[in-house]
Amino acid sequence: MSQTPKGKVTAGLRGAGWNPQRMNRAFTTRPFSLHTADNQRTLGLLYAQTGHEKIVVCLMHPREFTGTPYLVPDVLDAGCAAYVQAPRSIGNDLRLEHELALLDVAASMAHLRSLGFERIVLLGNSGGAGLYAFYTQQALRAPEQRIARTPGGRPVDLAGANMPAPDDLIFVSPHPGQGKLLMNGIDPSVSDEHDPLSVDATLDPFDAHNGFVTPPASSHYSTEFVSRYRAAQHARVERLDAHARAIMATRAQARKKIKEGDTSVHTQRLAAHTPITAIWRTDADLRCWDLSLDPSERVVGGLWGRDPLASNLGSVGFARMVTAESWLSTWSGISSNASFEKCGPEIQVPSLVIEYTGDQAAFPSDMAAIYASIGTSHKRRERVRGNHHGQALAEGEETGQVLAGRLVQQWLHEPR
Repeated sequence: MSQTPKGKVTAGLRGAGWNPQRMNRAFTTRPFSLHTADNQRTLGLLYAQTGHEKIVVCLMHPREFTGTPYLVPDVLDAGCAAYVQAPRSIGNDLRLEHELALLDVAASMAHLRSLGFERIVLLGNSGGAGLYAFYTQQALRAPEQRIARTPGGRPVDLAGANMPAPDDLIFVSPHPGQGKLLMNGIDPSVSDEHDPLSVDATLDPFDAHNGFVTPPASSHYSTEFVSRYRAAQHARVERLDAHARAIMATRAQARKKIKEGDTSVHTQRLAAHTPITAIWRTDADLRCWDLSLDPSERVVGGLWGRDPLASNLGSVGFARMVTAESWLSTWSGISSNASFEKCGPEIQVPSLVIEYTGDQAAFPSDMAAIYASIGTSHKRRERVRGNHHGQALAEGEETGQVLAGRLVQQWLHEPR
């Protein structure tokens, strides 16, 4: 095992990485490259101080990887090891199907059991919470009752995979699931999916006639507008689901023709073609702009900032580039299986939920629904000041990351 230099680690993306000053301690890092049940590979980094830890805490996000999540110092201070896992599709929505990502989690869970850890805790932060909730649901099921196909129809052998169940769950700033997150944030005023600038003015959340006010002031949307808006969001996701299924149906039909003897070049091209779809304007949750909706200590704006033009029409955004399969599995609030609404009731292991009071992605009503959905009676919900990444809400105050870290340590020290 190699010694990690003190104080040399830089912060992760958007404030998600650890503070180098808090990692000014001796620790070791062991990398692992593991085979998954579907013959892919997944990377993990095991951080430890003594090498004799009995508890390991796993941290993973389905789409992102910093290697340095901000809660790792607290895990180590609790006397536990920390295992930070990279997804197979880092920063890439084109291949991210949550059912396949479960096989990444499973490979690491099985490996950590083989290393002799007596207690494995899954710590899901933000999108990692939905992933770990989904994994726990499937791991607790009898193998023959596990999901056999992705929402896009791809076979996935969860029944044949070794899927050890976790002993504990910790959810920090969880949102309801990536699909549910997008359902709340997608702009329903897009009138033509082929034209990112097309707008139905009656549904435009950034039109002053509908209640929008330029930040940092808070907008104010009428109850009637909010109701129409939410219904239109659901309708847009339904249309995108139908578009995704039509893409797959065209490909499936071509493949069927080939099996029946059609050797034409056109049919072969149709059978191979995997269209990439751009999903524009996905940062338009009314609660981000109207602080009277689902009130909390947050400021005006979303995770991407206060400029809705930049976050909705720029190159970076949730679900910006997807395949039909990744859309249905990850980003569809209708079709995705990875949500607390679908998975929470089957979670029967001790669970801690930590909520940030100024979160711009998981709002109070979301947190209440997440907590209520979790099936176990051995659960606790805590609230600390901070934004979605646990950064301080006021200059000079202790960060939410530190406060959440203390709660994590307390939970890990509790006897089971």
